[in-house]
Amino acid sequence: MAFPDDIGIVDTMMGTTAGTTGKDRYKFLERALKDAESANMNFPAQYMFKDVPFSDQARGADGSLSEPPQGADLLLPFMDRSGIEIAMVGCKPDGEGYGNRCVHEHPDRFVAAYEPDPNDGVDALREIRSMHADLGLRAVTAFPSGRTPQVPIDAPLMYPIYALCVELDIPIFCCAGIPGPRVPADAQHVRRIDQVMYDFPELTFVTRHGCEPWEDLAVKLMLKWPGLHYSTSAFAPKHYPRAIIDYANTRGADKIIYAGYFPMGLSLDRIFEQMRDVPFRDHVWRPFLRDNARRVLRLD
Repeated sequence: MAFPDDIGIVDTMMGTTAGTTGKDRYKFLERALKDAESANMNFPAQYMFKDVPFSDQARGADGSLSEPPQGADLLLPFMDRSGIEIAMVGCKPDGEGYGNRCVHEHPDRFVAAYEPDPNDGVDALREIRSMHADLGLRAVTAFPSGRTPQVPIDAPLMYPIYALCVELDIPIFCCAGIPGPRVPADAQHVRRIDQVMYDFPELTFVTRHGCEPWEDLAVKLMLKWPGLHYSTSAFAPKHYPRAIIDYANTRGADKIIYAGYFPMGLSLDRIFEQMRDVPFRDHVWRPFLRDNARRVLRLD
């Protein structure tokens, strides 16, 4: 079967700001980054990507930068062109920000995710509950290596968040593998997921950002734990790990979930141009692009 058209793709990782405005998204990392080069990047993993969308802004005669549209004005034209029906976007507990506006103004096209800081303890739990009640929160997200101090996947500070996700019946999307930003990686070692899934057998846990160089271990753990899934965020399709493609084509068609990385590091045009060459078998495409995400996010 050729790449399917018009099936209503669900993108489980999409940003809402582009250009220099997008730098605000990574202020929480400033204290953790020590190298000088990172301070001059539009986002802290920019060295890993080429042709980053909107990274080269037009500068006017007065020295000002020409910014692209933001929020829904930025995303919807690209989503429509790429056949994306729904995108999951990051939102804020204060009700402000482009993500919140996307969800409020276009509830049929955007669903809310939130990344709490586990170091905030009970306040993080209050924020999750509040956003679930007020915004229909569909997922919690986590960046273990990106917190200051870092909070490993299996850290005690994460356990109340996992428990609340189970209680609210929402998934957690968590970065795993070597992080792109120049911060230590051990907090995101894939082996840490094993203990979490043992302690929370009802948890729906979706990895982000590749799991490399432990993608083979990720496959073993997905075979072991029913609630463990893998999303393809931050990877151009031509770089999807072979172990993940093979797993999707055999026993893992219900475990692999499409996620992009627009507008942070990849354009949707590039993603879907390359997507057509991914050697998925016929039965994989629809679950990968739509059905698995709808099930995990409870969209049905």
